[in-house]
This record gives sequence, structure tokens and C-alpha cells, in this order.
Amino acid sequence: MKAMLGGTFNVLHDGHKALIRKAFELSNEVIIGLTCDKMASSGRKRVNPYYLRMKSLVIFLESIGKTAEIVPLSDKFGSAAKIERGYLIVSKETEKNASLINKKRAAAGLEPLIVSVIDMVKGKNGFELHARDILSGECSRDGDTNVMTIGVGSLNHVKVEAVRTVMEKIYGNVRIIPVDASSGVPEQPFGDDAHRGAVNRATAALGAHELSVGVEAGIFEMYGHLYDVQYCAILSKDGKMTVGMGSGFRYPDKVAELIRKGMTVSDAMSNAYGRARPGNKEGAVGILSKGLLDRKALTEQSITAAMIPRIWDEP
Repeated sequence: MKAMLGGTFNVLHDGHKALIRKAFELSNEVIIGLTCDKMASSGRKRVNPYYLRMKSLVIFLESIGKTAEIVPLSDKFGSAAKIERGYLIVSKETEKNASLINKKRAAAGLEPLIVSVIDMVKGKNGFELHARDILSGECSRDGDTNVMTIGVGSLNHVKVEAVRTVMEKIYGNVRIIPVDASSGVPEQPFGDDAHRGAVNRATAALGAHELSVGVEAGIFEMYGHLYDVQYCAILSKDGKMTVGMGSGFRYPDKVAELIRKGMTVSDAMSNAYGRARPGNKEGAVGILSKGLLDRKALTEQSITAAMIPRIWDEP
């Protein structure tokens, strides 16, 4: 029989991982319903885009040597209301949904799913882990509140999660605090605007934090073409500023011409390729590389590059 679970998985934490591990204890065939962006945003202040949440699930599954079928979930029932037999894994918080699902199954003449309820996992602060507290910076991914705080000069989900990924690799537990900071540069930065915007964002986000991070992408005229280069500036409370860049990539000529005429990258990409605005999704680089490199990975490059002088501990 198949085992099923569902959720938003806004920031993957130990509570989510416990659900997934339990599913694989019950079956080798696991279906994970991942709430679509529209459903996920209902009643939540901050929701990471679907592709970021899915990417986190895939990375975790690979880390434990498992594969699962990940399907979009647009309501609380999903595949659980249709499959003939199986297990349904839920947390104490979502246990009532299991009852609703089995009632719907009974009305359709299907036998009830076997429900497995997992206790809520507590973090290092002694409280139940919730993604909302991690996203807001109230605690680290494992619920610790007594850890380094890092301000991010943006509310952009991709930038915030890229900072979280890189800083967790370097420092372990950290609290990531999104700050609505102005870049102080035009909506479409060109040339030195990118460096200046990154520095401005980092400066505005420092506050009382140990570190702050500013990220800004800019357009550069090079070799007769337009290139996109992302800058990251990192400021520490001792006043030290370090800067790094991600790998630059060239825009197709049809996109470049629209940008030169005054369009933003987002509008030019939508105009040239007929796609939804890429601003908070996989980004232009994801579209142009056909998924080989997405916006979060590109952002992680610039953040890592900006951290290199700190890693080697330059005086």
C-alpha cells in the first residue's frame, strides 16, 4: 500500500522530516502532496514559492536515499480522497484533516485510510517547531533562539532562502531576519548600480544583528552584449564589508534590445518568451538555462563569494 502525507513545507524542519521518515517506514511507495502557491498563501504572511519548497523536499529525499512522488495539492484532500487503499501520515496539528478525508472517502464508497499520527516535534527552545517562526527569524531551523542573527536586506523569498542555505552551511544554526530595505538604485540596475544596491541593502539591514546581507543583480554591457551579474555585500557589526559576485550570464539579443529600450529584465523576459513574470520564481536564469541553474542557486553563488574573505579570515 502507498503512504501519503501533505503539507506546505514552507521551511523544511525536523517536524516535516519526521512525517516523511514515518511514511517510508510504512511503505516504499510514498506520495507527498505539496500545497500550491495559491492554497499555501491563504492565511499565511510569508510563503516560499512552490519551486523552492519542492527543491528542499527533493534535496532531503536524496540525503536519505529515498524517492517519492511529489504532487501539487490544491485542496486538503488531494490523492488521499481517491486512492483505493493506503496510509495517511499526519501531525497532531493536522489530525482533523484525516477525519475529513476519511469521511469524504466513505461518501465515495472507499474504505478508510489507515491514519498514523505523529507528535509535534519540539525545537531547542522547548516549543513546537513551526515554519512561520523560522521564516520570521524568531528562531533557527531547529527552534534555537540563542544563535547568530543575520539581517537580509530584502523580503524577496529567493534571496532570504539563499542566505539561509549558505549561512547554515558556514555557521550551523542561525536566525535569518528579512528586512524591508531600499536598494537606493533604479528598479533596473545597470553597471555600478548593482554593487551600490547590494551595499545599501546590507547597510540598511544590519541593525543589531551580527551580520547583514544585501543582494542586487545588475545589467552590464560587455563584449557587445548584455550580461547579468549579481552582487552580494555582507556587513558585520565591526564595520567590515565584504563583496562577492555570482557567475554572469548573457541575455539573448531579443531580450537585450528590450532592456536597452527601457524595459526591466522581468518585463523583457515576459515579452520575449510569453511567460509569467519570473521575479520571485526560477528567474530569468532558470528560464534561459532550462532549469540547469535557478535563481536561488545563482544567488547562493554571490553570497558564498562574498563570504570567502571571512572564511579565510582576511585581517
